[in-house]
Amino acid sequence: MIDTVAWHDNTVRLIDQTRLPGELVTIDCTSIEQLAEAIEVLRVRGAPAIGVSAAYGIALAARLSPAADLDGLRADLRTAHERLARTRPTAVNLFWALDRQMALAARHTGSADELRAALLAEAEAIAAEDIAQCEAIGAHGAKLFAPGTRLLTHCNAGALACVRGGTALAVVRAAWAAGRLDRVYADETRPLLQGARLTAWELEQDGIPVTLLCDNMAGWAMRNGRIDAVVVGADRIAANGDVANKIGTYSVAVLAAHHGLPFYVAAPRSTFDRTLADGRGIPIEERAAAEVRGFGGAVTAPTKVEVWNPAFDVTPADLVAGLITERGVVHPPYDQTIAALLDAE
Repeated sequence: MIDTVAWHDNTVRLIDQTRLPGELVTIDCTSIEQLAEAIEVLRVRGAPAIGVSAAYGIALAARLSPAADLDGLRADLRTAHERLARTRPTAVNLFWALDRQMALAARHTGSADELRAALLAEAEAIAAEDIAQCEAIGAHGAKLFAPGTRLLTHCNAGALACVRGGTALAVVRAAWAAGRLDRVYADETRPLLQGARLTAWELEQDGIPVTLLCDNMAGWAMRNGRIDAVVVGADRIAANGDVANKIGTYSVAVLAAHHGLPFYVAAPRSTFDRTLADGRGIPIEERAAAEVRGFGGAVTAPTKVEVWNPAFDVTPADLVAGLITERGVVHPPYDQTIAALLDAE
């Protein structure tokens, strides 16, 4: 499959995920506003992919800026940074990538054109790192499972959530290649059906056996012995191991704990936020009521009914059996092992 995010002819090229699974099409973002809109309406989504998109966004802003001097260019970059930072609050990779690019701009001492080239090179480096990290996450995670394992996943933490490969689905792909995986159960993931539209589509493309479940079927599947373990992605992980992920993840973790099943989270180190002691400080995005009142143009609820639509929830660290990273699998006590992970060179 083509990369989810790429630089193409001085534009940011994205797979438009709102069109899947019906059609695989790309869009070329030629302005910061177009890229910001793509992030906000989920044409591109998934914490790592959002981060890479933002990194390319700063490179795009540099190319669009008419400034011939560093001060003028940096001012235009700050404007782009502010717009992209307002798109989605929960995924920390967005801010990590933006801050990395802005730090490069701040310390640059060459010409404006040299800074433009440096920002594009840095964005390309972030994209390459994402690909390598996903491969490593898959290799480490696959070792956790015995042959014949049946995994449940929630939302989409696959190639579409990264440049390619995925986080949770990198584990799935590596386990399948190693002969350790029997089947994947994919929650549909209301209200926007990322599991149904994206995860099921990705796994079918790869020829990996997948069974789609309504979100409220997961507990009964566990009760009936259909699932051996859970692996999901993450949008932000606090210093104590609390995990923010797509809404519904917390419920799956509680169900897994009740049924004695291990619950794993796969994410690169850039998803960890050591500035937050625990998950209570993670900002939770709340999205439009229309996403819950209907889908695909069909109205499924009273048009004026009150709606609460948080896009994410937080799973407490004590429900997480392990955090699968590009450096290996981190286990409790998380306050110690996460610090060691992030401090390592």
